[in-house]
Amino acid sequence: MGRLDFILEELVTANRILANEGIVDSFGHVSARHPDNPKHYLLSRARAPERIERGDIVEYTLEGDAIDKNAAAPYMERFIHGAIYEARPDVQAVVHAHSADVLPFSIAKTPLRPVIHSGSFMGLHVPVWDIADRFGPNTNMLVTDMDQARDLAGCLGKDNVALMRGHGFAAAARSLIEVVRMAVYVPRNARVLLEGLRLGDITPLSAGEVAARPLDVCSTTSALGPTADKTAR
Repeated sequence: MGRLDFILEELVTANRILANEGIVDSFGHVSARHPDNPKHYLLSRARAPERIERGDIVEYTLEGDAIDKNAAAPYMERFIHGAIYEARPDVQAVVHAHSADVLPFSIAKTPLRPVIHSGSFMGLHVPVWDIADRFGPNTNMLVTDMDQARDLAGCLGKDNVALMRGHGFAAAARSLIEVVRMAVYVPRNARVLLEGLRLGDITPLSAGEVAARPLDVCSTTSALGPTADKTAR
């Protein structure tokens, strides 16, 4: 199996896993940088993630234009992916999702911090992007063009995850398996943190604990799925 075939199969699997875990709905999406052309990325046409098949995957330029002019209707917020790939040559996979678990931390002054072992994948710092800061109070809060997407990518910077005020989050990683794991555990970490804050002071992960996560496992291109997740423990 060639590199492109492998990535296409893993991208379908990533969609199925994220849908099964309740991370993406009809408006959430996961992409992969094209393995043979770093200025292109692979993303499904607009379709419910649990129904995505290999034939649904479309190749896009970083500007969000489909290479196949006859491609089916795209996701409106596909620009998020291209802007992050453009800004971060190290990133090979991106997830955008609307998980309700992270939303309290996108509107409150309390920062989202890693507090559980699996939360280490998101890193120590999770910035919050507010579309109104640059684009005013009258947008629909969706990222619908490259100007907005590049502003979001700028907020993400070198971090792994950026929250989007009242909207959701964007996650970026060096592989599909890593970005899927991150997208699953960021909401779980948020739930634990929120419950902990109700009890009082919390103890977040230290810089050393975050740095000690198994990077060799995170960056592997092994097939996605339960077996890979068990290997990480």
